[in-house]
Amino acid sequence: MIKLDKTDKQILQLMQDNARISNLELADSIGLSPTPCSRRVKRLVDSGLINKHVTLLNPAELGLNLTAMIGITMDRHTPERFEHFEDAIRQLPEVMECLIVTGQSADFLLKVVVKDMQHYEKFLLGHLTKLEGVTGVHSSFVLREVVKKTALPLY
Repeated sequence: MIKLDKTDKQILQLMQDNARISNLELADSIGLSPTPCSRRVKRLVDSGLINKHVTLLNPAELGLNLTAMIGITMDRHTPERFEHFEDAIRQLPEVMECLIVTGQSADFLLKVVVKDMQHYEKFLLGHLTKLEGVTGVHSSFVLREVVKKTALPLY
């Protein structure tokens, strides 16, 4: 784990807020000259702390108006069964997140984004329920997002 000072945390916060910020703007914002700022960013990238830079899209503008949280129950809890499911689920573009969870009746929790209920039905019946080992699917639909963040807290 890399040790972060106040300046590193400022850099990370600004980059989380705007991944397209130029090195010059970043340096100006934190009171460094561009070269040391660039070195710090390179160190943060090389350390693995910064995984990648992404562009976040507005789902509604793409006609993706339905988000489902889906609990998946598996028939067996074997490494092979889980690996097979995980490999298959990675191939589905509708799946935004897939988590192995405890404390629920589900083994996996998926966040899925689709156009509408018809699209969801095709996704459910055409893909999810056909995956080997899936014995249960419990869906909840998002009515409204109250908090949606991409930035991690920096303590």
